[in-house]
Amino acid sequence: MLNVAPEVAEALAAGRAVVALESTIVSHGLPRPDNVAIARRIETAVRDGGAVPATIALVDGEVRVGLDDPALEAIATRDDVVKCSARDLPIAAARGATGATTVAATAHVAAQAGIELFATGGLGGVHREARDTWDESADLAALARTRICVVCAGVKSILDIPATLERLETLGIGVAGYRTARFPAFYLTDSGYELPWRLDSPQEIADVLAARGALGLDGSALVIANPLPEPEQLDPDLHERVLRASLEAAAAEGVRGRDVTPFLLDRFHAGTGGESLRANVALVLANARLAGEIAVARQG
Repeated sequence: MLNVAPEVAEALAAGRAVVALESTIVSHGLPRPDNVAIARRIETAVRDGGAVPATIALVDGEVRVGLDDPALEAIATRDDVVKCSARDLPIAAARGATGATTVAATAHVAAQAGIELFATGGLGGVHREARDTWDESADLAALARTRICVVCAGVKSILDIPATLERLETLGIGVAGYRTARFPAFYLTDSGYELPWRLDSPQEIADVLAARGALGLDGSALVIANPLPEPEQLDPDLHERVLRASLEAAAAEGVRGRDVTPFLLDRFHAGTGGESLRANVALVLANARLAGEIAVARQG
């Protein structure tokens, strides 16, 4: 069921470094028409880290691991692109749909293709109203059962971060900070919560991945939390004001479930004068490059 791009297939066959990239950020997370150029910059960041990028998406019913220019353009510009989590992927594929893969779907497909490293922006997690709604991202359950290393800027700052950290622990998903002992919060460098482990180099992360395999503990994900440098984060006061207003708007308009995250991110983009977009792009590029460097270290 997987169509692996020739460059990606050749790299995997030769044991070279490959990094998976999600496509939801291209279709739903970045504004048009900038999303095409930014998607290419993300792939370039992986190459700058020494690895081959493999953006994953569903194109006309075919799961692609690595996108050529027409496929990337389709994901970025078509109006019929559906958001596919892991549970949606077989239905969408069987119906011949075109879809952008979330963290859950991307991690699954990457693992199926034999890719160990995956770079994204921020993970999904436990929503703030989950005590009443049980709203929790499928990313967490997928990472609990998928052999993958995810480089991210923590979880999205619109979520319930302490509850998400508790769920990651319960699900046996390893979490370590890259050159920090503080958990980042997507747009923000520091969520205010401590991490149990700090890893200071791509080689150290590669050593951890090797140890997981040797111990038979690589059936779940390892999350590497890579924070934005403090000067590049979104202004925390602005973040708090926009978040409060956005949550109130979501409640007033009855926005629920999978629609909450894109709604809030759109409000952030409008309410911060584009500053949230700048931070989003910066953190994704940094994560893509770091994932490339880790993938290279794994081959050493």
